[in-house]
Amino acid sequence: MRLSPRVARFTTVLGLTALAAAPAGATTLIRESLKGLTDQNQTIVYGRVLDIHSYWNAGHSMILTDVRVRPNEVLKGDRKAQEITFTLLGGTVGDITTLIIGGPDLEPGSDYILFLNRERLQGEHEYLTVRGLVQGAFEVTDLGSGKRAYSEALSHGLLPDADGLSEPPGGDRGLALDDMLAQVRQLAGDR
Repeated sequence: MRLSPRVARFTTVLGLTALAAAPAGATTLIRESLKGLTDQNQTIVYGRVLDIHSYWNAGHSMILTDVRVRPNEVLKGDRKAQEITFTLLGGTVGDITTLIIGGPDLEPGSDYILFLNRERLQGEHEYLTVRGLVQGAFEVTDLGSGKRAYSEALSHGLLPDADGLSEPPGGDRGLALDDMLAQVRQLAGDR
């Protein structure tokens, strides 16, 4: 059964309102260290988002978004890759949006360090995706004094890890890009 756009918008707004009213723990993430992110993901890339394409899955029950990235450097995984495409849950098709609380917010033309792994999304097939939601995406920004990488988890409250830390790697100051790349290379075994 296909819903009219008006009913679909109302249903989406109603669903988002219900999510907003849900307890804050609806998307609860335990803080991950750079070592944990590196160990738990098969592909780590520093690159630029080229484009983003959202579409309905085969059953028309979920919107998925493909993100195409041109690597500046593949830190872990296929180091010869000229492009990497991965898939996220959620997105916008027409006037219907599926919002994933805690999901990364990526923009074409922006640079990121992305921690990617093959995962099954909502019972769908296995996709290369950002496994740690906001924790698996670091936006690279140049504020004039050099490039820094900032975790997208800064705006998302994290539960403390085993060491009692709840701030994402780099905290609100971020990490100097060269330092973060060197740390990840070392943690990945710098093959």
